[in-house]
Amino acid sequence: MPYFLDVVLPIPLERLFTYRISKQEADFLDAGMRVAVPFGKSKIYTALAYNVHSNAPLAYEAKEIYQILDEGPLVNKFQLKHWEWIAQYYMCTLGEVVRSALPSAFLLESETLVLLNKNALVDELDLKDDEFLVYEALQHQTVLKIGEISGIVDKKNVLPLVNRLVQKGVVLQKEELYEQYIPKLVRYVKLGEEFHDETKLEELLHALSRAPKQSQVVLSLFQLQAKSKKPIPIADLEKESGSSRAVIKALIDKSILEEYHIRTDRVKFDEELKPEETISLNPYQAKAFDDITESFTKSKVALLHGVTSSGKTEVYIKLIEQSLEQGKQALYLLPEIALTSQLIGRLRSYFGNKVAVYHSKYSIHERVEVWNNVKDNSDKAQIVIGARSSLFLPFSNLGLVVVDEEHENSFKQFDPAPRYHARDAAIVLASFHKAHCVLGSATPSIESMNNAKKKKYGYASIQNRYGDVLMPDITLVDIKEATRKKRMKGRFSETLFNAVAEALEEGEQVILFQNRRGFAPIIECTTCGNVTQCPNCDVSLTYHQYKNQLRCHYCGYHMALQQGCLACGSPTLDKKGFGTEQIQEELKELFPEANVGRMDLDTTRGKYAYEKIITAFEQQEMDILVGTQMVTKGLDFRNVSLVGIMNADSLLNFPDYRAHERSFQMLTQVAGRAGRTKKRGKVLIQTYNPYHQILQQVTTNDYDKMFEEQYYEREQFKYPPLVRIIKLTLKDKDYNKLNEASQWFASSLQNVLGQQILGPEYPPVARIRRDYLKNILIKTSRTQSISQTKNSIKRIEKSFNAISKYKSVRLVYNVDHI
Repeated sequence: MPYFLDVVLPIPLERLFTYRISKQEADFLDAGMRVAVPFGKSKIYTALAYNVHSNAPLAYEAKEIYQILDEGPLVNKFQLKHWEWIAQYYMCTLGEVVRSALPSAFLLESETLVLLNKNALVDELDLKDDEFLVYEALQHQTVLKIGEISGIVDKKNVLPLVNRLVQKGVVLQKEELYEQYIPKLVRYVKLGEEFHDETKLEELLHALSRAPKQSQVVLSLFQLQAKSKKPIPIADLEKESGSSRAVIKALIDKSILEEYHIRTDRVKFDEELKPEETISLNPYQAKAFDDITESFTKSKVALLHGVTSSGKTEVYIKLIEQSLEQGKQALYLLPEIALTSQLIGRLRSYFGNKVAVYHSKYSIHERVEVWNNVKDNSDKAQIVIGARSSLFLPFSNLGLVVVDEEHENSFKQFDPAPRYHARDAAIVLASFHKAHCVLGSATPSIESMNNAKKKKYGYASIQNRYGDVLMPDITLVDIKEATRKKRMKGRFSETLFNAVAEALEEGEQVILFQNRRGFAPIIECTTCGNVTQCPNCDVSLTYHQYKNQLRCHYCGYHMALQQGCLACGSPTLDKKGFGTEQIQEELKELFPEANVGRMDLDTTRGKYAYEKIITAFEQQEMDILVGTQMVTKGLDFRNVSLVGIMNADSLLNFPDYRAHERSFQMLTQVAGRAGRTKKRGKVLIQTYNPYHQILQQVTTNDYDKMFEEQYYEREQFKYPPLVRIIKLTLKDKDYNKLNEASQWFASSLQNVLGQQILGPEYPPVARIRRDYLKNILIKTSRTQSISQTKNSIKRIEKSFNAISKYKSVRLVYNVDHI
């Protein structure tokens, strides 16, 4: 009886692929194991085994698998089920989810190697120039990679050349699989076996008396052994003895010392850390904890609505403690990597070494280690803190999922697919594991609050700050009036300038928020009015003074700042608008004594960059921190007495139905960084429109009023949470073809669905990376079956793909578009 295996390939194709396997392989293979399979003419991919059966594929001849890469499943059944749900709900392929979920070290790729054919008789005169160059190189080197051949012949596409050489029998092609993950081995050292005998040891020390450096190394080894019973790394011995590696190597060569390796994790915390006593909650926190626990008994998701600095983290810690007592794992999701560095310390002081961290700033090797620790349910990974990608880890015993700052739009993945929302995917993950789920925020999203009001979620609230600290005093500063009366110092109103000066005088710290990085978003010629644009996107280039560059924040294009206008040559260039760089520069001029730091995408590119900035600010090495939305998230700084918002209007006047909700959330969150100890904090919001309803609601911290108004507006205009939105984006380099294709698609949707279809419409930035974009919004009511709507869209897509002239148009789905 023949056996076949269905596999998931990490490529954006809808279907599973079937391969032929032997009976032994069929008995050994399990769903979730990796197998290397040939695909296409000469590619080898790592695929995930899905299921074993005995039905041969009808459309093609099944190839044999190349090899089995795992002893046991790398991906468990919970993960496969969850990934299938993500693929189905967010309208992408399972292959795309697999590529996104697995650390790239697990996805081995083939690399073509070219070898000389030893059995061939080659007539060198018969070879063309470029063929001869490759042939000659192979005389000196046993194998060449495709990339190396490119370098030799100085051509990008060398596959036709390699094919010619293969046909002439000069070379052979070989596909090689490369395992990308390399375990970290640490070199340790111990005394040689024969010197464990005391008389031999005495003789050795006597013999070494003539070699003082070597003698010192052996004595240092004894001292280290006396201090600790643990194995001794060579690096520690080198440091302790003050000698060089050469001296230690000489002792190893003489067999006096023995060298050995131990496999170790790359991410290590201080091993000696012992957990502290358990945490005690104040009455408000205890009440919230009881409400959440009650929701859990009814198998509901719980929403914790606690004002900024109310001590939500302590409630989470208590819930995690409860989960660990039941022998379960806990997942703590955060929207920003910046938050993890502060939280790791806090969680580790309660739970010691049970905490693991997982996010994109970790190297692939570090991610593999965390993955394996979670898979093995190791002690080191009982609690996982991470950004949205940690949802994909192989939990087998999950008891609790915490989604902190659940309102954050950073939880939504935008590019590439799967375009999932981590909060919603976390709730589904928890339900698969029958685990509890708690969402927390000072400013919950309209959707979550709506679910709580409809009793779909449990609800708990903390309305008092921890230690009964007063909420900050929020004042609106009218900069329209200040500009008219010439009372502005650069970008600072007199009120904000004086408040910063006062805070610095009293030795307190200041946070200034401006949601735009760079120095100035627009460089305009005052003679002809020309604005320097990105050649690939429909946006102006942002000036970055630090590098003296103009940069596009969409595609990364950059050029040096020109001395004159590119259109008319005039040297009169004016910088319009302002970003974090400009504020930092102005602060240095206005407060030369103060130490000013900046936290935005430009300053946090390195692996530990977040940590360095946050630690420096915590330890009061900086007086003022200027930042984008990174500084608004739940960071806890004890000495910040003043928060300044440079321009609130840029948030409010954004072309998006969520602009007002987001502005309220962002302004309230950034205001919450002020006055987190006994002294009442102060928040100054600079605006041209101080009478705006959202700004008024922020000053009174009136979340309920904001919720009511936003809900009413969304009811009127049919937006979430009352309807579901699927956004379709069509992309093509040809402007006319895109217009035609998008019109065809929109008309088809209108005919089939007959619901509210908006568009096709150009987005605010209508061209990115040379692709023109057009959006179509599909609104479906909550009562209607979303899966039927998706199936109809997929059917239309099939007809669309069958039209040859629209072949190049790319379609992108964004379900629950936010």
